[in-house]
Amino acid sequence: MKHQAGFVNIIGRPNVGKSTLMNAMIGENLSIITSKAQTTRHRILGIVNGDNFQIVYSDTPGILKPGYKLQEYMLKFARIAISDADIVLYITDVEVNMEHERDQIERLQKLKVPILVLINKIDLSNIEQVNSLMKEWQNVLPEATVIPISALEKFNLEKVFALILENLPESPPYYPKDELTDKSERFFVSEIIREKILLNFHQEIPYSVEVEVEQFKESEKIINISCFIYVERDSQKGILIGHQGKGLKKVGSQARADIEDFLGKKVFLETRVKVKKDWRNDGRFLKQSGYNPS
Repeated sequence: MKHQAGFVNIIGRPNVGKSTLMNAMIGENLSIITSKAQTTRHRILGIVNGDNFQIVYSDTPGILKPGYKLQEYMLKFARIAISDADIVLYITDVEVNMEHERDQIERLQKLKVPILVLINKIDLSNIEQVNSLMKEWQNVLPEATVIPISALEKFNLEKVFALILENLPESPPYYPKDELTDKSERFFVSEIIREKILLNFHQEIPYSVEVEVEQFKESEKIINISCFIYVERDSQKGILIGHQGKGLKKVGSQARADIEDFLGKKVFLETRVKVKKDWRNDGRFLKQSGYNPS
């Protein structure tokens, strides 16, 4: 029996539902999902295995014009994902103006791999608008397959999965069959904490935060985790900690519960806030934090 394996890379503008789709396709919450744009910063792999196939999904940061070095690195993650894909899932939605997609359409037109254009959030639209968008996308990418979906409602995802299997190259697996992702437990701890900050704070705070797991010690009954939360200014530190430490305590409590669910074990979580001025433009700090696309 032949074995199929390949990289199925999820590309698109910020906030079109890439992470929601990734999590739905693999059946695990590996990527942060919030209503805020630019929540995914890294390229995250999610691996789905069957007896005779392995699909390596890749969630990427949203494609945008970078305003600082962190966003430059995020854009590199997305561009690398376009170049090394065996299958591209290009996500758009019913609210995105086609004029804003022109640069990406030109990139997609040059690709020699199968492309599935997924028009997401159709539950927020109507049949006429969806049909019109499908025709527009088919006109500019005649070789692609255009599919209306709702990643949130899991509508049409079985069709997407079937088409992925149909186009997956014949290959041995790239990763051991029992692996779910290429990221470490430390990485997901930091992402869970960052997610809680995204959900609890507004304006510039979520985008000015980076989380570093300083200590991860596992014993028989408990995992002791110590983290630094970096912000760019003293005022942000005060807002994040909150009056009598209530802001940080809330984030810590919510994060600990999700980390325990994710790791399946009791967790003691300690979080401390530090100021690292202009860290989003500090190349050395960014590379130490894992933002090192090749």
